[in-house]
Amino acid sequence: MARLLKVSVLTAGLAVTFFMTSVNAEPTFGGVSVRAGYASHYSRAEIAWESPSLWTYRFAEGYGRLDLVAELGAAYWMAQGSRSPSRVWQFSAIPFLRWSWNERYYLEAGVGATVFSRTDFADKNLSTAFQFGDHIGVGAYLSDTSRIGLRFSHFSNAGIKEPNPGLNILQLLYTYRY
Repeated sequence: MARLLKVSVLTAGLAVTFFMTSVNAEPTFGGVSVRAGYASHYSRAEIAWESPSLWTYRFAEGYGRLDLVAELGAAYWMAQGSRSPSRVWQFSAIPFLRWSWNERYYLEAGVGATVFSRTDFADKNLSTAFQFGDHIGVGAYLSDTSRIGLRFSHFSNAGIKEPNPGLNILQLLYTYRY
């Protein structure tokens, strides 16, 4: 487990370094996000770092901008009621595409690697500590330095090993951009 976590973190760091040194992107904001998520049997709290834009494409005639960003996060999951085990940590490295169609609103989607600190949580056998995270979200820029959003996330091992019940969660997020 510890070795898998080290390999995942190293891989994510190398990927971010590669993209930042090989892509000549126009400078944009990086940021720090806090998230709170809820589902019927568990909740999730996360803090994440977001890179400045690694790549940017500006559409013609006011159709906005598409950015590729990297996100590194640490989350703590809490089961409700007597579900066991009731707590688990999760670490993630997710590339995101974010389409800002004007200076006010955005849509985002990302798929990447996550690692859980255990393979069981909230009466579910996740089978593997390694999981994929699929995310889709919508939000608004409040100012040059802040953004809010709503994100739906699904975590599963993509059938690497059975059972594969997955975890779904809806999250409210706030990002401080710097």
